Amino acid sequence: MRLALIGGTGFVGAALLNEALQRGHQVTALQRDPSRLPARPGVDVRQADVLHAAQVSDAVAGHDAVLSAYNAGWQNPDLYEEFLRGSRAIAEGTRAAGVQRLLVVGGAGSLYVAPGVQLVDTPDFPAEWKQGALAAREALNLLRQETELAWTFVSPPVFLDPGAKRGGFRLGGDEVLMDAGQPARVTVGDLAVAVLDEVERPAHVRRRFTLGY
Repeated sequence: MRLALIGGTGFVGAALLNEALQRGHQVTALQRDPSRLPARPGVDVRQADVLHAAQVSDAVAGHDAVLSAYNAGWQNPDLYEEFLRGSRAIAEGTRAAGVQRLLVVGGAGSLYVAPGVQLVDTPDFPAEWKQGALAAREALNLLRQETELAWTFVSPPVFLDPGAKRGGFRLGGDEVLMDAGQPARVTVGDLAVAVLDEVERPAHVRRRFTLGY
């Protein structure tokens, strides 16, 4: 498959890139600064600013799916606004390019810990992650209003660890997955496996899913 990847130099995006290449997919990586992503076989790096839908559309046209691991930067003082602006532009650009499939890796903050209570709204949610989590929640809400794209939103578990894929993870829906009474965790390698599995064998179209051991 021809996959367009946004955020390929980040923690999650780099894992998605590696997993996609291992499976033999051709990847076009959208980069604001192409010099940040070294050349490698199977990867076409294209300059594109994902805050602009027209640039996204030009870069993703002709692809089978768009994978977004977009992050506006945890230290960005305008994180909330810029994340939403980018999320809107990515969806708009994907739609304008005629690409139906959009997979977005968001956050765990919008997962439910109890009926009507999302993780981001709990008292102990870390303040340094809150604006990003609120933005990701709003991005999911916007996708849920989308009627044209075959979107999927992937929420990692509460604990997303560095490390290679090891297998044995479970999939869930809109609730925080637990493991022996504690929030579940998963490696970024297995998160990438779950995302690429969804690309190849869609099972959560116009839905969110999560995962964990």
